[in-house]
Parts: sequence; C-alpha cells; structure tokens
Amino acid sequence: MYARTATVSLAAVALLGAGALLLIPHSQATDSGTDTGAGARMDTSAGNILRTAVSKRAVQPPVAPTVFAHRGASAYAPENTLAAVDRAGRLGFTWVENDVQRTRDGVLVVIHDTDLKRTTDAEKVFPKRAPWAVKDFTAAEIARLDAGSWFGARYTGTRVPTLKQYLDRIGHNHQNLLLEIKSPRMYPGIERETLQVLSRKGWLDPAHVRNRLVIQSFGAGSIKKVHQQRPDVTTGFLGTPKVADLKAYAAFTDQINPSYSSISARYVAAVHALKGPHGRKLRVNTWTVDDAATAVKANRLHVDGIITNAPDVVRGATG
Repeated sequence: MYARTATVSLAAVALLGAGALLLIPHSQATDSGTDTGAGARMDTSAGNILRTAVSKRAVQPPVAPTVFAHRGASAYAPENTLAAVDRAGRLGFTWVENDVQRTRDGVLVVIHDTDLKRTTDAEKVFPKRAPWAVKDFTAAEIARLDAGSWFGARYTGTRVPTLKQYLDRIGHNHQNLLLEIKSPRMYPGIERETLQVLSRKGWLDPAHVRNRLVIQSFGAGSIKKVHQQRPDVTTGFLGTPKVADLKAYAAFTDQINPSYSSISARYVAAVHALKGPHGRKLRVNTWTVDDAATAVKANRLHVDGIITNAPDVVRGATG
C-alpha cells in the first residue's frame, strides 16, 4: 500500500459537561497521541451535526498493538516473496500482509506494483514489452522473472509467487494473512477469484475465517463485493473516510486501516465508537510505520494494529 491523501471533515468544539470533550475530526495528524479525552461521533449526512458522546478513556498505558509484517518482513527480504514471509516467521511474527493481482491468463499473483519494473528484471527479460504491466503477462512469463536481485545478491533467483504458492507457505509457517486486493478496477471479478483460491486452499473454513484472515482494499466497492459474497470474512478498508461517513463503512467493513499521517487519537476513537457488520467494535490498523519513535506515537493513538516493513522494530517499541 502507498499513502493516499486523507480527507476528514472538521467539526466545531462543544462541551458535553463534566470534563468530557467532543470529538474533533481533522484531516491530518495534529494530535501528539497523548489525548485520552472522550469524543463524539459527527453525522452531517442530513446537514446537521449529531453529537453522540463517546465514553472517556481511562488514562492508562496503551495495549500492545498487533504487528503486521508488511509484504512480509520487507525491510530484510524482497517484498511479497516467500523469502520475506519466511523472514517474518523467523522473527516470530504471525501476521503477514500481501498484495494480489491477476495475470493475463487469469492466475492470481502476489506483487504490489501494477507493473513489473521495480521489483523484477522484466525490462531485461522482455525488453520490448513496455510498460511491463502485470496484467499483460502470463503466469509462466512472470515465473521466469528474478524478483530478488534488486534487493540483494543473496536473493538472486527469487520468484514472484502465485497466491496458491503464498498460501501454501504461510500455512506451513502457521502464519495469518492480511490480504490486499490491489487495484480492483483493473481486474473485474478479482474478488470472487480471490475467494475461490482461498476456498480451494482451505482458507475459508471457520477456523481461518474466525482468526487468521482479513481481506482489505483501497476500493470500497471491492470490499463490499467481498462482504456480499462471503459475509463471514473479516474485511478492512484502506484509507481515512470522513467521520460523517464512518457509519456507512461500518455496514460492510470490520476495519478502517489508514495511513499513520492521516489520523489522530480522536479519529481512532470515532472509529472505535462504531460496530462493524459482525457486531464487533471497528478496528484500526495503521500503516506504514517503520521506526521506533513513530511506533510509540501510533500506539498512543490507541490503534489496534501497526503495519510495518520492520516488525521487530515496532514490536520492540510497543511490546
């Protein structure tokens, strides 16, 4: 995932009484993360501001967040490869995040960019195939590419995994999956295809669905499709919706997963004030936090999870 500009509506401050404060949603993280005051949800859908009190949090140290290894332990091994997954496992991390796209012949592969240039040698192997879009290559062609030497010589020959190969590896490693459907508008039907692969590999049984799988996307429509097709699956929306819109998102997603630079403690409180489609409090997993100081600040916002390229650094700062 890459950072996107977040837009969060502004609302006026008013007193609830006896030391409680209304939530002030805002577009950038201006809060130091030490604000533990109460908030109120703002609903401007009908042109009115409806204030609903959110219970004041007790002043206490934040609970250690869940740490997600972003594209595997991608600070230490080439991103979205089996090597990165294995490195996360050796570091002791259960949750890994990945990105899923579709080849020209309909195979789901794990890669972040919509083109092959940055993380493979596609320009060298296929010099006349510019712009080297993932969707323009077959799975067999992508399997020929070196997806590791750009990161370091020791990873020369590392391949772009298919989603099936990736699921096999994290299953072997006893890891859990935060799966991102990448650029869904480029791949009509990818939601159903992703669910089909997950089902065939045993990832949609009750144990996996309950504890080991989250599907997320920047595309709200994509997440709605996943929820409609498999309402039991936990879903996450990547981004920072306006506070006034959070209730609508809560109808189809269990998580709001924003860029760290776009949130405050009050925004997190507004998300937590709502319940998702499974009747549980909406969660917040923020990204991409790679240094200790920022990890501490993110934890003070009371986020539920931190997505990071350097999971050991975040664990050391927050655990």
